[in-house]
Amino acid sequence: MEFESTIGLEVHVQLSTKTKIFCNCSTEFGDAPNTHTCPVCLGMPGTLPVLNKEVVEFALRFGIATHSKINRLSRFARKNYFYPDLPKGYQISQYELPIMEGGFIEIDVPEGKKKIRLVRTHMEEDAGKLIHQGNVSFVDFNRAGVPLLEIVSEPDLHTPEEAGKYLRKIRTLVRYLKISDGNMEEGSMRCDANVSVRKKTEGKLGTKVEVKNMNSFKHVEKALRYEIERQTQLLQNGGKVVQETRLWDEKENITRPMRSKEEAYEYRYFPEPDLVSLLIDEKWIEKVKMNMPELPDEKEERFIKEYRLPPEKASILTESDELADYFESICKTFHGYEQVANWILSEFLAYLNREGKEIGEVSIKPYQVAELLKLVDEGIISGKIAKSVFAEMWKTNRDASDIVREKGLIQIKDETKITQIVCEVIEENPEVVEKYRKGKKNVIGFLAGQVMKKTKGKANPQLVNKILLERLK
Repeated sequence: MEFESTIGLEVHVQLSTKTKIFCNCSTEFGDAPNTHTCPVCLGMPGTLPVLNKEVVEFALRFGIATHSKINRLSRFARKNYFYPDLPKGYQISQYELPIMEGGFIEIDVPEGKKKIRLVRTHMEEDAGKLIHQGNVSFVDFNRAGVPLLEIVSEPDLHTPEEAGKYLRKIRTLVRYLKISDGNMEEGSMRCDANVSVRKKTEGKLGTKVEVKNMNSFKHVEKALRYEIERQTQLLQNGGKVVQETRLWDEKENITRPMRSKEEAYEYRYFPEPDLVSLLIDEKWIEKVKMNMPELPDEKEERFIKEYRLPPEKASILTESDELADYFESICKTFHGYEQVANWILSEFLAYLNREGKEIGEVSIKPYQVAELLKLVDEGIISGKIAKSVFAEMWKTNRDASDIVREKGLIQIKDETKITQIVCEVIEENPEVVEKYRKGKKNVIGFLAGQVMKKTKGKANPQLVNKILLERLK
């Protein structure tokens, strides 16, 4: 019997304002526990919150980018629950009047583009953080009051892969908008998933289960995959799915029950009495629109048209605005656009991933990469030599031309010299030559490799192949 899964995601994005949403405490990550606190974010009696205007502006940027309806009137609400890391015993959030409703985010699927509709996007404050050490728990309130955007999707996702793409698209978007770093590992982007499974012939959705505690894209996909399989097997065996909250156990790669799912009314929402309603005029929205950057989908389309790149390469290059900027900076001085794209997507990203670096941490400047690619394009060095030169550039930050000159890596294009080496290789490998004459034409690659070995990779590959073919005839 065929089943299908339905996934809705609640994504919390920590906004990168310098101060918290309702007080002047710093939002800096990684400092000593409880050093960024004050009576307001600790919920001391008699204190009053004051809304950070920049939080609203960041929210507006996201709303414009996702084609959401921006409500001119919105209101904060108290969401009441008791937890050790929630100092006030309630969280200031938004409920019946959020700042934004609707909108969508597009992801790439095999069939093309797919719109994932948004239910709402609203502002709220973050809670603190519990730190467990053995049988003792500590509370760090540095995060309490840090501004969040909660982004709630419609149940338009149907596979873990789609969910992963949706989350990555949100991260790309908030980074382009400069409103968050979207780092899941550091907790600045978090995700709860509502998952249900039903028979394909059924009209209504199945019983949903909420899954929490997923701190990377990979873990989100793994948790969803496990939960879909668990629910499917349960239904196949005649059982019923219980509405509950489950936690992802990354060590065991399973979800575990946490509690039965609470309903919204249990939070006892009511309008926040210490904050007035938020009124947003049209001039403010227009001003934000005027300062919007080029967004990833727009940039991808431009890269395809302007640089004549295949869509899959343009898509990867525009996943990060820093990577896209680096690519375009190289292209200003070297116009082999696809060569630049190939180099970045292979050598450059390989070094970044291996060392776990961000582009901003790389000391090699775009003009240096452009110079290296020019040396290859002009036939001064081979592609193979270019890789070793790049390795040296990565270590020392020296220019390619200096390294090539110092190490004597200039490509050999002297036909007489290459012919002499080709003849040596042919004489040293009579059995391979015999195979070639009997029709095994692919052995020419071995012979060419021997020539390159003798010249330490400096012989011009095109000349080597040309002379080899002539001599073998």
